Amino acid sequence: MSVTRISKIAIAGAIAIGALAGATTATATELRLAYFMGPKHPMNKFVFTPFAKKLAEVSGGKLTVKQFAGGALNSAPPKQYSILLKGVADIAFALPGYTAQLFPITNVITVPGLSTSALDGTKKMLNARKLIEKEYKAKVLAVWANQPPVLLTKDKPVRTLEDMKGLKVRVTSRQNVPFIEALGASAVSQPVTVINQNLQNGTIDAILIGASAIRSFKLYEPAKYITTGIPGSGSAFVLLMNNKVYNSMSAQEKKWVDAASDNSLSLSGGSGFDKAAAGGMKISKDKGLTFIDLSSAERAKFTKAMAPAMEKFGAKKISGDMTGWDVIKAMKGQ
Repeated sequence: MSVTRISKIAIAGAIAIGALAGATTATATELRLAYFMGPKHPMNKFVFTPFAKKLAEVSGGKLTVKQFAGGALNSAPPKQYSILLKGVADIAFALPGYTAQLFPITNVITVPGLSTSALDGTKKMLNARKLIEKEYKAKVLAVWANQPPVLLTKDKPVRTLEDMKGLKVRVTSRQNVPFIEALGASAVSQPVTVINQNLQNGTIDAILIGASAIRSFKLYEPAKYITTGIPGSGSAFVLLMNNKVYNSMSAQEKKWVDAASDNSLSLSGGSGFDKAAAGGMKISKDKGLTFIDLSSAERAKFTKAMAPAMEKFGAKKISGDMTGWDVIKAMKGQ
């Protein structure tokens, strides 16, 4: 065979390989995932990265995820759902409590006494997953909860129900407001990104939040006291995919997404929050915060004070003919 013939074959082979590589690249899809926390946040470790890894694995690299952390696509946490619907991101992490009026069923997980841990709260949300999914104009990839909250204060330690009177308390969801106001405090819902500064400058007097946030947002810096035992439950979290993106996928691609977002992803988020909460309590101790654990008698007083608000919430129709009690029963698997 002549040198010229060999060269022609080599060139043809190179072109074929290049075309194949180009075809592979063309069929690969990179999804944009937006969240407002830093990349070291526990939910990256327990939800975002596991989802991305499993999706790449089951799809053989045809579906991948690129993270946009720290508010790169949106710096306002309450707007996460909005930017997803607009297509700014293909996937977004969101806190339904920031826009509680849109997601009344999801936020039922926040009512006092419903969950005992982040994992327990997550399991209860999964019990009601079909009801929860109906609230979103998006593909729900995961739903999970954090642990029941602790109360962080700067100037006033809270040891009794009477100590709550007059305090301006930050809560995650508007749905928490009537329960906190039943204790004699005033409640405001604020994004987690501003509460460190607001406790420091006195805009708020206290923060009611899951202990996992203490390390993530350095809440041990402005806080001096941490009270445990206040009746509460976890906050809700969701990972969502833009409907247009999901619906435009092939049947096979949808199966890959579904496989990467089965219930194990949600459960990983719940167990991850429990681990992060333990870390938040440890760093609070290391930083010298004063720990206050409410006595059984005081907890009973808090629960009694919240009871009328709980009855009112339970009887209220929150979605169609469904009442708060109906959703609570669903979350309990009843």
